[in-house]
Amino acid sequence: MAALRSLSSLPATASRSLLRTPSSTAPLLRAATAACTQIDQRRYDSAPAYGKPTTVIPDWGYYKSKKSESSNKVFGYVMVGSMGALSAAAGKATIQDFLVNMSASADVLAMAKVEVALNSIPEGKNVVIKWRGKPIFIRHRTADEIEEANNVNVASLRDPETDEARTKKPEWLVMVGVCTHLGCVPIGEAGEYGGWFCPCHGSHYDISGRIRKGPAPLNLEIPAYDFPTDETMVIG
Repeated sequence: MAALRSLSSLPATASRSLLRTPSSTAPLLRAATAACTQIDQRRYDSAPAYGKPTTVIPDWGYYKSKKSESSNKVFGYVMVGSMGALSAAAGKATIQDFLVNMSASADVLAMAKVEVALNSIPEGKNVVIKWRGKPIFIRHRTADEIEEANNVNVASLRDPETDEARTKKPEWLVMVGVCTHLGCVPIGEAGEYGGWFCPCHGSHYDISGRIRKGPAPLNLEIPAYDFPTDETMVIG
């Protein structure tokens, strides 16, 4: 510091002259460098304003678990597994409730199948029942009608289909009573082929429900049905 004061007290001309003579300024420069180094060293070694050195790392030992590392891992695995099992159970219950609410009600399921007593339909007669909001035509055909249906040239039909493919028992013909043109309901025992006739647009169906004339593109639809007994038919 004394060397710095001596340098600062010299006139400007003297300072310039000293700088020009290296042999005379070398001791002063070394003294000034040493003083600056001491000042910097004191600045770094001094504590901050709040009284604690900045290099001290806090001790977190108080918060550290006293158990072993394996015990902590086991506890973590148990917690994760338990939460996963609870989440899976909650998800399953939610999906089940959703599916139950979306499923058909009891009255709808009751309409899914219709049982028909066949002994109540005389031979050569039609019966119309309702199934899932649609009319169902049931015809108890005679032997002549069965023979007439089988004698038709299938290759000449618009929608080729044999009578055998449309019936499970030749004497019983079951069809959805909706015209395949625009959804009208045909009239039974009418038309040019003795089957069904749709008066809306003039579609004619034969005794097997196959389209023979008119704008309808397809035969009358055959629903799912079965014969659990010889006297009973179940549709649906």
